Amino acid sequence: MAARIDELIGMLYDAINDAWNLPMGGGKCLVDKDEALGLIDEIRESLPQDLEQARTIVEGRNEIIDQAKREAESIKRAAEERARQIVSENEIIIMAKQKANEITTLAETRAKEVTRTANDYVDDSLRRLETVIEQAMTETHRAREDFKRISTK
Repeated sequence: MAARIDELIGMLYDAINDAWNLPMGGGKCLVDKDEALGLIDEIRESLPQDLEQARTIVEGRNEIIDQAKREAESIKRAAEERARQIVSENEIIIMAKQKANEITTLAETRAKEVTRTANDYVDDSLRRLETVIEQAMTETHRAREDFKRISTK
């Protein structure tokens, strides 16, 4: 979707760049109002889709985190159950506790890695979305300013 917004912004840029300069207008030009407004409307329509995609990514991240927590809890319970079954000798008990701790530590480490990876992915996606939105807003602001300058003449 970001590619579509980039394309629309490019089209708006080209429309402004290719517009006729006004004589002694100090860089002002004539832009086809319907064309410029149509492109801005298309950009506006595309933005909510990108925001929805970002929400979907965040929900997916939350599902991954929840799944990792459930998996960690399941591994922890399995390790604890296994430790309870081997209570007969001191040496076996010590080994079982060590193994349970290793499994718990491994599960917690994995859950942290999955969380960190999901957070990085969401942060990167939101950063890219923010950049696209900022570019669209900048181009829209420029087009409005140009339009205001032209329309007041």
